[in-house]
Amino acid sequence: MAMSDRASRAPRYTFADTLEEQEAQLRDNPLVRRMAASREALADDPHRPLYHFVSPESRLNDPNGLCFWQGRWHLFYQGYPPEDPRPHWGHAVSDDLIHWRDLPYAIYPDPEESCYSGGTLVEDDRVIAIYHGTQVGNMVAVSRDPLLLNWEKVTGGPVVPNPEDDGSPREYTVYDPCIWKRDGVYYSLSGGALPDGPGGGRTAADFLFRSQDLETWEYLHPFTEGDRYTLVGDDGACPYFWPIGDRHMLLFFSHMSGGQYLLGDYDEERDKLVVTSHGLFNFGPAVPSGVHAPSATPDGQGGIIVLFNMNAGFPSEGWNQIMTLPRRLSLVGDDDVRVEPAGDIESLRHDHRHVGPTELPANEEVVLAGIGGSALELAIELDPGEASMVELNVLRSQGREEYTRIAFYKDRGLKVQRPSVRPGAVHHTGQVAIGGTKSPRPVDRYESLLTLDSSYSSTLPDARSRAPETAPLRLDPDEPLRLRVFIDRSVVEVFANGKQCVAVRVYPGRGDSTGVSLRAQGSPAQLRSLDAWQMRSIYTQD
Repeated sequence: MAMSDRASRAPRYTFADTLEEQEAQLRDNPLVRRMAASREALADDPHRPLYHFVSPESRLNDPNGLCFWQGRWHLFYQGYPPEDPRPHWGHAVSDDLIHWRDLPYAIYPDPEESCYSGGTLVEDDRVIAIYHGTQVGNMVAVSRDPLLLNWEKVTGGPVVPNPEDDGSPREYTVYDPCIWKRDGVYYSLSGGALPDGPGGGRTAADFLFRSQDLETWEYLHPFTEGDRYTLVGDDGACPYFWPIGDRHMLLFFSHMSGGQYLLGDYDEERDKLVVTSHGLFNFGPAVPSGVHAPSATPDGQGGIIVLFNMNAGFPSEGWNQIMTLPRRLSLVGDDDVRVEPAGDIESLRHDHRHVGPTELPANEEVVLAGIGGSALELAIELDPGEASMVELNVLRSQGREEYTRIAFYKDRGLKVQRPSVRPGAVHHTGQVAIGGTKSPRPVDRYESLLTLDSSYSSTLPDARSRAPETAPLRLDPDEPLRLRVFIDRSVVEVFANGKQCVAVRVYPGRGDSTGVSLRAQGSPAQLRSLDAWQMRSIYTQD
């Protein structure tokens, strides 16, 4: 495609600069009306979620540039307009991170071939977007209006061009950038990898650039130091670098092993992230039906808001991927990262049902009468007792032909030895851990395991099978299992004790696959309480 032919064929509009005028223009905007009609036409698909974000028309890919501007949340994503199915930045706005309103596409290709992944930076008077423009390099665009409808590309071309491909080793790669600002200077990471692993294998890397004016960028060096956690073969796509508590987190996506984060300390003198710990958002492959890439932004209270796109595992007409629920990441102590649902999801609840204390006999499935649905939230507290495994089945058909299994294995995971403080930190006794010496002595513990198994979720022949997700879950000795389970037609997300989250796409083929059951293996367990709510749609036009 020649440079002159790269202008998008999708409808494009210029909007006024005041909120009142913009709202008036949007009420009659043909593209917004088309999106609403598309949502209505697709709404009867039994696998299209009600309260997880889905593109209003066509498919979507990575989320981009999540941010909070002038009292509203903005979600951008790789959208594919029907008349020009190249990635554009799709756009939706929300007052509460849960209910979303579709807006016209925000950033259109030209001179780039496609508008791929990137991030945003909110300043006092503008929002800066940085993203990868395929065939040309990393681009920067700026918007100042109330609903971020009008975007102007800085320089009109790439600010970090793709390196020349002359066959020589490259010092850095250029794609999937993020941006932040420190002491009046802009910094950007560009995703990539280094060929420095065993046997010449690649290792995850993100390459640091800086600029005084957004137009001219100077390359510095690979950003992370001390990463002994990621695997040979990983890469550092879709990076987001933000403070969390008194530390910093680098979230990213590996095309080999999925969504991850590196936690560490930002050495501002050397412009390095000194890595001290690591965590995963995927516990299996991203494809099919798995969690994919992050989009993250600070919440203004020491935490990070992040959401991910999720891949499809079944063919759907006119759409495919979805977004996870927004999650809030926060830091407890030096390196314990908590994860909880974010936004006003409680506003979606209706038709509440409650189940009180219930004994779960050993080796006997207990089907909960009156509890079920395909768009449902469950809040559960369980005492596993001496049971070797306790499981919760959702989207269960009456004859158990289809079900999605959530299983908990107490103290059945790895033996972990964790220092109570990181090197260089001051312990509550006043003792300092210097260099590689950790103080006080490490504590041995066993992880529990949380499994989300979609092996029997669907009897449909085109539903692609997927190995179970199994994630570590560290509970205190007397801590009960507390689950928040979000079931939304073709997705199940499970939050456990504010400490772990697993999610997969599922595709029940039977109309009666709506039930809920519990089972304790080997020994009895106790259900302390269960609350269930039906869930409403998140789209404001509904």
